[in-house]
Amino acid sequence: MLEKLNELTESHGALRRGRGLISGVIALSLGILCFLGVLAFHFPEYLTTPQLRQSYNVDIIRMLMFSALVIAGGMSLVNIIFNRSRWLSGAAFLLVAGAALLGGHKVPVTDFANNTPYIGLDWFILDLLGSSLIFIFIEKLFALRKEQAVFRAEWQTDFHHFIVNHMIVGFMLLATNLLVHRIFGWAAHDGIRGWVQNLPFWAAVLLIVLVADLAQYWTHRAYHQVPMLWRLHAVHHSVKSMDWLAGSRQHIVEVLITRTLVLAPIYVLGFSKEVIDAYIVIVGFQAVFNHANVSVHLGPLRYVIVTPNFHHWHHSQDQDALDRNYAAHFAFLDHLFGTAVKSSKLWPEHYGVLGDYVPNGFVRQFKFPFTWKG
Repeated sequence: MLEKLNELTESHGALRRGRGLISGVIALSLGILCFLGVLAFHFPEYLTTPQLRQSYNVDIIRMLMFSALVIAGGMSLVNIIFNRSRWLSGAAFLLVAGAALLGGHKVPVTDFANNTPYIGLDWFILDLLGSSLIFIFIEKLFALRKEQAVFRAEWQTDFHHFIVNHMIVGFMLLATNLLVHRIFGWAAHDGIRGWVQNLPFWAAVLLIVLVADLAQYWTHRAYHQVPMLWRLHAVHHSVKSMDWLAGSRQHIVEVLITRTLVLAPIYVLGFSKEVIDAYIVIVGFQAVFNHANVSVHLGPLRYVIVTPNFHHWHHSQDQDALDRNYAAHFAFLDHLFGTAVKSSKLWPEHYGVLGDYVPNGFVRQFKFPFTWKG
């Protein structure tokens, strides 16, 4: 069983239908998430994010976990009974049984310390479940490249980036907040902050997205034009297939630098928590959607808002598209600063770093900026 599971996780391509592989993978994925969720219920002080705990509706989470356990258990049992990929469904059923034996959705949560070191296991579970359910469905419904499988080449590398960047969310929050306060604390003025906080909600949301995107634009441009920074950013550009998971491929040091520089003007201007929460939803959606394997046309709005088409060109190997389309939210910034792609083709043909010199694999990509001799 372990050998076959290992072989499955190291492979890529479309799953063959009628053999229980698709339902088995769904059951296994839900089983893993449920098992991790039970662990998070048992050790919330170490495995959950303090910022998220305040927003949880525990009853809804318990209901979701119960539903996932039933679905995963039912799928795996049906496959076992009908002898379809028993090794895969057997592994899924063992995880479901293990989660149930550990208390399942009924694990009680008692008082616990709020100041312990933690990893963002809950953030990983919720984001993976939400992103995969939403964006895989969208990609199948509006596919740009219909032949591209969900488990396309190098998906493992991007998934490892996804895991690590979610698990260290606590470190990232602590580090970025510390850097922003230490470096930019002097720039905060009560008068400006008061004006910003008195803006109507919709105006404040538009302003925070614009301010963040201006910081993102110039930071992103620097990654392309400063050789030392390109070493970090090349890891992100090394992805050769665009989909909902592709945006997760980012070097940890780049994530830290970018988040610090984008958070700086948000902190200095003093946006309210509600406005920042709205911005987090917007940036979270666009970061995934703009890398997705979807064909979306917004007509003239494409000159205003960043779309998958706009950002796909940024990842293109076409000479006309190199070092172009830097904006993350507002496409008009690239048109304003003269860095928008101008091409007669609708979509790029090939993605990745020109020359393909970035190695595959999370560990090798982590080392790459510090070892590359180019």
